[in-house]
Amino acid sequence: MKQLSLDVLRTLVTIVDVGNFSRAGEILGRSQPAVSLQIKKLEGQVNRKLFTKVGQSYQINNEGRWLYNKAKQILAINDDIFRELSHATLRGKMRLGIPSEFASALLPSIVGEFSQRYPDVSLDVTSALSKHLLSTNQTTPFDLILALVQPTTQTQNLSVLSHNNHNAKIEIIREDDLVWVGDPKRSLPKDSLPLVLAPDGCIYRSRVIKELKQQTQPWKINYTNPDFSGLMAAIKQGLGITALARSIVPDELEIMRDKRLPKLGRINICLINQDTQHPQVSQTLASYIKARITH
Repeated sequence: MKQLSLDVLRTLVTIVDVGNFSRAGEILGRSQPAVSLQIKKLEGQVNRKLFTKVGQSYQINNEGRWLYNKAKQILAINDDIFRELSHATLRGKMRLGIPSEFASALLPSIVGEFSQRYPDVSLDVTSALSKHLLSTNQTTPFDLILALVQPTTQTQNLSVLSHNNHNAKIEIIREDDLVWVGDPKRSLPKDSLPLVLAPDGCIYRSRVIKELKQQTQPWKINYTNPDFSGLMAAIKQGLGITALARSIVPDELEIMRDKRLPKLGRINICLINQDTQHPQVSQTLASYIKARITH
């Protein structure tokens, strides 16, 4: 019976996630010709072309996209098996960097389940803007970072990080929509759009201001706070609306659909694994995070 290589499937998933063969090779620690050879091997195994040449680049086709989705499922099962069977021996300390809005959405369930299953693992969690989490000036590097990255600048930003730590494993785990959110009990005023935003350096803030500046609709920032809970409280008090990744919009807020609100585009959610001392621990924690973001 034919068997697909998990290593080759992971190469396919990485290429699609990061957008090109060259960047996938950097992340996987392989040359571009080696990555291309793996894809040719995979195409030979399934007897299908998975990519179509468009200009000077290759884009995944419909059959490649189908296999990509199946490959993600297979890899998730593989990673889950190792996570489940290795939990008894996991121990160590993990320093996790995570944006505050993701901390609010993910950590309550992750910390409870993870800590019960792996009582010998100590979690040290820092919530901050993605820009600060990705800073190369960290005195004590994070073992694992969940961060938002602009699609147009992701390669440059993540390359800087990986060049400072050649052992860093970078994975785009979800491409998500940025959406406007607000209190469902409050309607928007008819004149100026009221905003509550994180400080300068926040990806949400920069995208909101960029798009609004291209509109004629007046707007103003009523409240600024780096902490997500502070922004939530301000929204509940009627100070304005904000923007979030669709996957982590809390139940108490709703996605706004007002014709005055411009589309905000998409954002990439990335996991950067920099841990070299406790690789099993960091991989297991990464699996927990990915399971809650991608499903």
